Amino acid sequence: MKKVILFMAITCSINSLFAQEKEAPKDGWTKKGKISLLFNQSAFSNWVAGGENNIAGNLGLNYDFNYVKGNLNWDNKIIAAYGLTKSKNSPFEKKTDDRFEFNSVVGKKASGYWFYSGFLNFKTQFTEGYKYGTDANGAEIRTSYTNFMSPANLSFGPGMLWKKSDNFKFNLAPATAKIVIVDKDLTLPNDAYFGVEEGKSTRFELGFNAAAYAKVNVMENVSMENILNLYSNYLEDPQNIDLDYTMNLVMAINKYLSANVSFQTIYDDNAFEGFQIREVFGLGVNYEF
Repeated sequence: MKKVILFMAITCSINSLFAQEKEAPKDGWTKKGKISLLFNQSAFSNWVAGGENNIAGNLGLNYDFNYVKGNLNWDNKIIAAYGLTKSKNSPFEKKTDDRFEFNSVVGKKASGYWFYSGFLNFKTQFTEGYKYGTDANGAEIRTSYTNFMSPANLSFGPGMLWKKSDNFKFNLAPATAKIVIVDKDLTLPNDAYFGVEEGKSTRFELGFNAAAYAKVNVMENVSMENILNLYSNYLEDPQNIDLDYTMNLVMAINKYLSANVSFQTIYDDNAFEGFQIREVFGLGVNYEF
């Protein structure tokens, strides 16, 4: 099922990249943002089929502030999200989302839709993350594994930007520096903690980065945002390409209410040897500014 969802999501992303946009850029700042709250709740009483009472909520921020001046483009995007779920039979609340990301790309027009560019990307999380298990008595326990700035990823480098509009663009950066930052007290033997050597707090990489963004209207009142990042480290196993893809589907009910679907998949063999997948669906309360 997860492979099917992944295939559909990436297919939508590819289709979106070839969508036609007709927006003309204007000089000055363009700012837009959205705050969304997703809420889910389930309750059971004498339910023969079984079930567990639970409550969950996700708060998200998606904010763009872009600048155009003649042949100069400067695009900035902040993505922040945090979510918790609590079930009756678990002693701990658990995160369903925890993300902070800042993207910035500046471009000087070269020809047509192409720009000479420089980009910066920063990613981390807000709060402590845990691995869960059970003790000798079968009680649920948790062990701290991640935290704010552990890990944090900072990437930057020169490249070429292709931009048709704010909703349809990609950037290629063949000389990208990447710094992985962690809490050295959480590092593990054999570079098992996000590729960072045990007892150290940083790891340096140099590689090729490709980033694409496409937002399209699938149909009336239904929009799909696609964010794709690919990275290959020249210094170690360049054939192992890191992937981070996010799809946000918003089905508007009215100005303030919508059904929101978020899908994210990450492949990074320094963090986990396999695909990490996150899916969130719920009724959203939105505020645009």
